[in-house]
Amino acid sequence: MPRQSARSARPRELLHPVVAIRRRRLLPALVRRLDAAFGRRLNARRVHPALDQGLARLSRAADRGVLWFSIATLLLLFGRRRAALRGAVSLIAASILANLVGKQVFGGDRPLLNDIPVGRRLKKHPTSPSFPSGHSASAAGFATGVALESPGTGLAVVPVAALVSYSRLHTGAHWLSDVVGGVALGAGIAVAGKLIVPVPTSPQRTSREGGTQVPLPALPDGSGLFAVVNPGSGAGSVRRDPIAVLAERLPQATVHELAQGEDLAVAVRAALASADPPRVLGVCGGDGTVAAVAQLAREAGLPLLVLPGGTFNHFARTAGIESISDGIDALRAGEGVRVDVAELGVGDSAPITVLNTASVGIYPDFVAEREKLERTWGKWIAAVLAAVRVLRAAEPVTVTINGGPARVWTLFVGVNENFPDTLAPLKRRRLDDGLLDVRILPFGFRAGAVSSLAFGRRTSAALQALVPRTAGSRRFTTDAVTVAVSPRHGQPPGFAHDGEVWLDATGGRAPAGGYSTRLRIVPQGLAVYSSFVE
Repeated sequence: MPRQSARSARPRELLHPVVAIRRRRLLPALVRRLDAAFGRRLNARRVHPALDQGLARLSRAADRGVLWFSIATLLLLFGRRRAALRGAVSLIAASILANLVGKQVFGGDRPLLNDIPVGRRLKKHPTSPSFPSGHSASAAGFATGVALESPGTGLAVVPVAALVSYSRLHTGAHWLSDVVGGVALGAGIAVAGKLIVPVPTSPQRTSREGGTQVPLPALPDGSGLFAVVNPGSGAGSVRRDPIAVLAERLPQATVHELAQGEDLAVAVRAALASADPPRVLGVCGGDGTVAAVAQLAREAGLPLLVLPGGTFNHFARTAGIESISDGIDALRAGEGVRVDVAELGVGDSAPITVLNTASVGIYPDFVAEREKLERTWGKWIAAVLAAVRVLRAAEPVTVTINGGPARVWTLFVGVNENFPDTLAPLKRRRLDDGLLDVRILPFGFRAGAVSSLAFGRRTSAALQALVPRTAGSRRFTTDAVTVAVSPRHGQPPGFAHDGEVWLDATGGRAPAGGYSTRLRIVPQGLAVYSSFVE
């Protein structure tokens, strides 16, 4: 067999006799004949040069696991933390066993480079022992690990792993038995990892902490309910049609589906002013839509039925409403809780009800940029692209917090104390502790600030080598906070609350310069349907 050069005809066995003999001793003759027959057939087939080049590039992209660690990073950004972790650990274990153990035990010579069409060859042909394929083991280990944690995500990753494994055959880097052995090794390592560290089972219901249990009107058939459905919330989410579910389980309810561009407040106030006003207001949508209807429910003194219909549904999950059925069950039983909310005043405007968080600084710019890109790229990819754009143009905001001046990248105020895993308050510890959770990311390193802001601290820790995280963030709790915001380039910075962005602070009513915001906690300010905790 020739040396790894298209110009050489010297037998490779003479250069690597121990490796070649080991392959012949350990691999059956039938396997070697099948390898040779498959290689001849594959090399005889001619495909478009672009395919040859694409597979060669894909094969190189998987060198040293770079491709898989990049995908793991994206999974972290998209909230698939356990899938990313299990995939990465399976990859590392499979790579170690394949390269440091398998190749030393089995070894074997690689296919003849002279037999590989020139357009398919890798720029640097590998010279390490051939069996098993380390690339295939890593690919199978990562893809299987991801699929074990998240089958839906695995469906997207497995085809990429299959292409990487095939690319090792197409480029002449391995025999068929090398790739099959590598895939079996990688998948086996991931499955063994599952046996050692099982995949946790998700609870059927979200645990609710806090909230004062109160009886609310029970509406078994939905009579007396006016529910608004925002079809634009949670675009791309896979869930059953909420209108069909409401019609089936609450046939007497009045359900209003918002048309594109329709004013939600106008539709709800018209129902409240009708001859037969509702006893309960309901909403199916994302956090911004829920907050808007919560404002109207508080004004009318009515309880609120929350039906999760957005991408994140932070408030619904905090309140123990994981699905539309959860909310309907509580409504039919007349079970609910009173929870804390906050009131946000901007300038001279009337207070706005806040359910989760309000912020000023980079985050509103990030959300606004993401929303511009969502229709083309979808929410997750748009979030990554928006973060990159904000990273390039981000500028600090000058604020005065309770009388103390500061330059910050962003300032968050969460309703009730939140879990500390992310800079942005995203999930409350309780629903009724009577506190605001204030978190400040001071002006500092630009890339780290955007990383901490957009991706959260856990993901930022994994990305630290690429985008170092800003240190020195501050946090305190209070029952009220006043923030004066100075203009940037003569324009007042916008703010966000509950996922909705007002880039000019009050939707066109902002002053020409800066503005002042006031946020205060309202203990038990909202009645919301939620099943009683046993």
